[in-house]
Amino acid sequence: MDVVLELFDTFLFDPLYAAILPANAATFAGNTTYTGVGQPHTVVPPVAWQYEPATKYLAFRPRDAAYQSALPRDDWRRQLLTLYLITWLFGLVVYYLFATLSYIFIFDKSITNHPKYLKNQIRLEMRQTNASLPIMALFTAPIFLAEVRGWTKLYDSLDDVPTWYNYMQFPFFLIFTDFFVYWIHRGLHHPLVYKHLHKPHHKWIMPTPFASHAFHPLDGFAQSIPYHVYPFLFPLQKLASVALFILVNIWTVMIHDGEYYADNPIINGAACHTMHHLYFNFNYGQYTTLWDRLGGSYRKPSDELFQKELRLCKDTLVKEAKETEKYIREVEGHDDRNYEPDVEPKKVR
Repeated sequence: MDVVLELFDTFLFDPLYAAILPANAATFAGNTTYTGVGQPHTVVPPVAWQYEPATKYLAFRPRDAAYQSALPRDDWRRQLLTLYLITWLFGLVVYYLFATLSYIFIFDKSITNHPKYLKNQIRLEMRQTNASLPIMALFTAPIFLAEVRGWTKLYDSLDDVPTWYNYMQFPFFLIFTDFFVYWIHRGLHHPLVYKHLHKPHHKWIMPTPFASHAFHPLDGFAQSIPYHVYPFLFPLQKLASVALFILVNIWTVMIHDGEYYADNPIINGAACHTMHHLYFNFNYGQYTTLWDRLGGSYRKPSDELFQKELRLCKDTLVKEAKETEKYIREVEGHDDRNYEPDVEPKKVR
């Protein structure tokens, strides 16, 4: 996360901190010539901080504003605040960018004709996400601070580990996170936990891409814990860490996009995840169906999902709705969702 912090400091936060908390003249120690990435130039650094690139593979040359705040870049309080803002606001940008692109170019709009599609659902999904992300960021930012302060096994140079590990870290990471997300997600369906934490996400029986991050904040954070724990236990290249964290956020959008490309027994794609939203106690996995199969919770997506002409025909919708109502009674007792006014579903020709 130190690479991301360096990027945002250089282009956004250095000028803000310099303007809001300017350094006093006594803070400065005289002119110093910086000879890092780019052309040498003269700056006025404070005694307490000297620039070192976060990674040898990428660097962002600090501008004069980097040395003009009473809170230097390496002050933990500044780092914590900045990481919180990045986690919250950049998380919103990723959410709205990819959910919007998915909605425009991928999402099957005919899903809105489903009898279990809620009134004003997209607006409600956005509202839940907007309320949850700043709270999730409160829990996440201290973990990112620990990464920046060097308390994890994140590494920079590819020479720091055996060559084979630079490749195998990716399947290791995916296996680790897939396993623990499965059990955390399954635990969130325990009757003592579900109604307090996970029920808000299951408000969306037929989710849209905007449901991807519409969680109770503790629920969303709980399912992210394996991603944060991994670099405390195992080496992970720091640029790979950033890429994998962004990837899971995009994947979360993809499994809610309502377009069922992956009729695949291994990939836990949108079709499998739709089964989870419809029938609750199946398909808890993140990327694969492996742990659902081993844990006895796998449910194969219905064949109708992959045949557009059958997916939203009246008979299919009635059958799905009745079965969903059975599971709602079992899991929640009663259905308190507000659906669209009763309208005859449009027939797909």
